[in-house]
Amino acid sequence: MTLIIWGLTCALWSTVWVFIKLGVADVPPVTFAAYRLFVALLVLAPITVARRLALPRNPRDWVLIGGTGVLLLGVNYALVYWGMQFVSSGLAAVLQALTPVFGMVFAHVLLAHERITPVKVAALAIGIAGVSIIFADQLRFAGWRSLLGSSAVLAGAMFVACAYVLMKKHVRDLDPSIITAGQMLAALLPLSAFAFIVEGNPLAIQWTTTAAVALLYLAVFGSITGMWLNYWLLKRMDATKVLVMALAEPPVAMMLGAVILDETLSPRMIIGTICILVSVAVVLDVLPAAVTSLPWRARRPALDRDR
Repeated sequence: MTLIIWGLTCALWSTVWVFIKLGVADVPPVTFAAYRLFVALLVLAPITVARRLALPRNPRDWVLIGGTGVLLLGVNYALVYWGMQFVSSGLAAVLQALTPVFGMVFAHVLLAHERITPVKVAALAIGIAGVSIIFADQLRFAGWRSLLGSSAVLAGAMFVACAYVLMKKHVRDLDPSIITAGQMLAALLPLSAFAFIVEGNPLAIQWTTTAAVALLYLAVFGSITGMWLNYWLLKRMDATKVLVMALAEPPVAMMLGAVILDETLSPRMIIGTICILVSVAVVLDVLPAAVTSLPWRARRPALDRDR
């Protein structure tokens, strides 16, 4: 059941980048990110109140939710939305694919049960190589702005990994809705202030239909549904296993494009996807389980006894 939810969540996150691109084409990026949080809170807050969920009693939980909210939804959103103006979608995907690598390092330091192993390192390296193969024709820099944009997207990936590992370590009993709403609330004010400083009055924005639809989709399906599912999974899986979605998202998005938009899958894309699938299967412990469950593995002891 957990792996099914993981797959559905991954498919959902795979659609997010398209809508971000659509939104920031018409609305300043940081302002767009702030509006995304604002709309998500308008939807989520009444639902959370109506459910009468228990609020955190430990002040440390409030500090953790607020701090990780600023990192995950404030700093990360600002960096990624700003950086994607100057880098290609393919380069952004490769940089975001490093999220589980950062997660593995943070988990090794902060979580006693999640350790760096040669198998994990090799698996993640294969996955990153797979993403690079898929987007090989888009891995280009266009001057110093691309360098700054790439650095911003990479820093965003690091902050995401740090926030999730901290949540895995310290918060276990809180409902995902409380965590999500609290993080949004903590991030909204600083993100809005930053948007006002660097991009001007957010109330003066002229919204297009495309940007408005993209905003609504990202608020409901990205910020609310996607994050709720992520925290549901984080209670049941290792942090690195949750974060490895960043590797799986590009091929899922590519396959959706082939099915829905009739886009062509090149041999390069297929090779890259195979690398990513192997990587994800190893990190999720699916591949070892599949191998050990093969019929010949079950029959081998009987053959040994016959000898």
